[in-house]
Amino acid sequence: MREYLTIPHKISDIERKYIAEILAYQFDRELVDPFLENIFYIQNSINTNRIRNVLNSEMNLFLVLRAQDNLFSLTLLSGEILRRYTKPVKYRIIVPKDIGEAIMTGGNVFAKHVINIDKSLRYGDQAIVVDNDDKLIAIGKLRLSGEEIMEYKRGIALSVKERVKYENNT
Repeated sequence: MREYLTIPHKISDIERKYIAEILAYQFDRELVDPFLENIFYIQNSINTNRIRNVLNSEMNLFLVLRAQDNLFSLTLLSGEILRRYTKPVKYRIIVPKDIGEAIMTGGNVFAKHVINIDKSLRYGDQAIVVDNDDKLIAIGKLRLSGEEIMEYKRGIALSVKERVKYENNT
């Protein structure tokens, strides 16, 4: 996949403004500055020259701009920014601590395990999974709307894309 991307280069003012507008549309305008503080480099598609990857100062993947809908897919780094700069339950799925540990070792989030969720989230939206203490567990894509997740007791609520590595402290 990397052979279809340019070498990372510093973000220009025009690209920064373009990314800011997408972030404001997808999330909230108040989140634009915290996200932009972490964006330093981008990679473009070789075929279309459109932005594909957004990298932080350490050249770690921060956001991925999807070609299908021109919205961002989160990574754990951007999920942590989202968690830090929003109040619970905004953009969150909250699960019990023991279920959170299970999700860290593998698997998706099931509707029956959800304690609370941002009910404004819709099918296909990006969301962060946190435990009762608001500790980041994973990021992923919703398979049901926020309201449906609270009503249903069966089925996958969120497909996990990336998860925090589980560390057993016992």
